[in-house]
Amino acid sequence: MAHQAEVTDHESQRRARRVAATRLATQVHPDSYTGTSPIKVKKLGHLTFQVSDVERSVRFWTQVMGFKEVERNENGAVFLRFGPDHHSIAIAKGKADRRAPAEDGLRTGHLAFEVEDTDALLAARDYLKRNGIPIVFQGRKGAGCNISLHFMDPDGYEFELYCNLDQIDETGRKRPAEQFHRVQTLEDAIDNPVPNTW
Repeated sequence: MAHQAEVTDHESQRRARRVAATRLATQVHPDSYTGTSPIKVKKLGHLTFQVSDVERSVRFWTQVMGFKEVERNENGAVFLRFGPDHHSIAIAKGKADRRAPAEDGLRTGHLAFEVEDTDALLAARDYLKRNGIPIVFQGRKGAGCNISLHFMDPDGYEFELYCNLDQIDETGRKRPAEQFHRVQTLEDAIDNPVPNTW
């Protein structure tokens, strides 16, 4: 019992520090940064976020997205993985029963996951449709020219599955906008590929 009280106290202190840091961050970030940052991101590590119903979200991530549940901590957070990393997604119960409407504040856009190829996207789309999962976009949007499928989780967070994202070498040369070929279906993206070189 003493351990649980200590954990709860630790979480309360951490939340208070986060609230204070968020308030401070909105006031102290400069208009420009000096010097060259030493930060060189190696990969996208993991996303942690709050949900309205942990068990429903665990079912979504394991049954729809194919993740494996790794463990749960003493605060009720659930850690899920798809590769060798301990976790790529961590979810915890939020205070609200649903997300706030978009007009009520800043939002996360979406998190994207690369899949093998367009066959994987077509199979995913069929599965999502069969299960009544809302699809909000399919096709090719533009920059990066990846073929993608966007859909919503049970709390209304948007996720993307994609393939064929343009790769940029050390020269920094990117595809010109006139080659984007924006389309609104997976079939159109497949039937109207972008040039392999630019």
